[in-house]
Amino acid sequence: MRANEITEILDRPISQELLARDVTRLAYVAKDGMPRNVPIAFTWNGSEIVMCTTKNAPKLPALRENPMVALTIDTEAHPPKILLIRGRVELDVVDGIPDEYLQINGSYKMTPEQRVEWEAEVRSLYDGMVRIVVTPTWAKLIDFETTLPSAVEELVRQRAERERA
Repeated sequence: MRANEITEILDRPISQELLARDVTRLAYVAKDGMPRNVPIAFTWNGSEIVMCTTKNAPKLPALRENPMVALTIDTEAHPPKILLIRGRVELDVVDGIPDEYLQINGSYKMTPEQRVEWEAEVRSLYDGMVRIVVTPTWAKLIDFETTLPSAVEELVRQRAERERA
């Protein structure tokens, strides 16, 4: 998929709405060769998905071995809106707490007092974190109004052909 095609999909209003959500599902191949799909908080910086994790997270060795991932960001309401993204992970070990981690968790409902307590707890717990950065190499938006899964699109075409016959 070309970069301009990815940008066109990610710039759509529904995609932007989904990219402003709190949680994505990160799919990768674990060290045992089995697929994993884990929910993880994220932020979109306009060109990359950034997730943060502990330096001892079990997913890190697997991501170092096979950095290809898939992400799903979706809604719960009908009709569902689904943004699918594929890309290659870059891991960035940082001292302290990455700004993105604080931004990611900034959208949760907390009183100012809870926010201060939460941030103090985070800073006392982590001496560093790993930024998991994904630059999209493929994207698809499914909103069930203007876009459908490819298999459903094929069924719609087949039905139309039957009706014309």
